[in-house]
Amino acid sequence: MKATNLLKITAVAVFTTGLAVGCSTGSEETMPVEPTVEECQGATPEVKNAIYAAKLKNARARNLGYEWRDTAKIIQEAEQAAEECDNVRAKILANKAEEQAADAIAQHDSESTDMNEPKVEEEPMEKPDDSPYIGGYLVVSGDNLWNIAGQDSVYGNPYQWPLIYKANSDQINDADLIYPGQYFNIPKAMGADSDAAIEHAKTRGAWTLGETEASDLQYLNQ
Repeated sequence: MKATNLLKITAVAVFTTGLAVGCSTGSEETMPVEPTVEECQGATPEVKNAIYAAKLKNARARNLGYEWRDTAKIIQEAEQAAEECDNVRAKILANKAEEQAADAIAQHDSESTDMNEPKVEEEPMEKPDDSPYIGGYLVVSGDNLWNIAGQDSVYGNPYQWPLIYKANSDQINDADLIYPGQYFNIPKAMGADSDAAIEHAKTRGAWTLGETEASDLQYLNQ
């Protein structure tokens, strides 16, 4: 074979090989790569549980008559977000709805407790004792005004006896003579009356049994 023909064959072979390689390379570079699209699988178990808990608690609030106005709407938004695979937003909404329902139930419990608590009735204030007497005394054998006034249950001071005498002068003719079975009102010993009684007892002077002393009459008329 001549050298000229050999060169021609070689050149054709090289050209053909280059063309094949070029076509192969060009096809790989121009082929588009499609992005991988993850298919939505719905809500995660954690989100489903959060939505269920919100629904359960809101149902209880509704049964009590204390459901908040927008709680059900928030639950619906959480379910919609879960269907769209926006699980983060769905859980946030579900938790918010559950918190609202819990607050509604707490409000009901608080108000119910206030209503059921027994009202503490205030004890009526004791009316001031307007009576001029501290009580009464039944005369027994051996009594006299002096020892009656000296008793601790009466005045604890025998010099207060004129107070008893004056308060019961309608049944005592002689301050030195009283009788068993008589019942005397015992007046309170207060202020000027008490002072006047003590003064009279100490300055009364001589007395005679069975007679009404002039000093006693003077005391009664004060």
